[in-house]
Amino acid sequence: MATDKKKSMVAAVVLAGGASKRMGETNKLLAEVNGATIVHQAVETAINSEAAEVIVVTGYEGDLVREALSGFDVRFVDNPNYPEGLSTSLKAGIGAVSENHNGAVVLLGDMPMVKSATVNALIERFHSKDDKTICRPTFDGMPGNPILWPRDFFSDILGIQGDIGAKQLIERYSEQVSTVDVNDDGIHFDIDKPEDLNSV
Repeated sequence: MATDKKKSMVAAVVLAGGASKRMGETNKLLAEVNGATIVHQAVETAINSEAAEVIVVTGYEGDLVREALSGFDVRFVDNPNYPEGLSTSLKAGIGAVSENHNGAVVLLGDMPMVKSATVNALIERFHSKDDKTICRPTFDGMPGNPILWPRDFFSDILGIQGDIGAKQLIERYSEQVSTVDVNDDGIHFDIDKPEDLNSV
């Protein structure tokens, strides 16, 4: 049963502040494939999901990223510390989640093939577990992204340092992770190198 979006207590946080150094001169988030930028496709997934609000964290070429997302009903959060690594964008996004939301599903701006149905499946599982369980999607037996974090873990996330995400927290709290099987190989695909754009 689908969750009523108006009753969903989950925010979607899209991380779109990285400098994409391994792409050379190209900002991968602004690369256009199939008539839309990569970041547009990633944010559209969040917009079309049952998340109650969508927060987009910007940093590198933030003005251009905002321009690429013009027309979307999202809340932008600028991360001036983006050169210090992924954790700074993650913390900026989590720190901006409205107090009336019980969790946040974190999407990566360079993962354009994730389905909105996957986000919805995580939200549904989260609410069925009393808003207390970390929810992670799996496809073909392998875990991927996005991951839904309960508010109880926000303080741990805000303590992360460096160019890393929250992988170590998944390991630390493995017994509190609920895996959600989804029909979505997009949870394993991110844009890392120029040739990856040919697979979108």
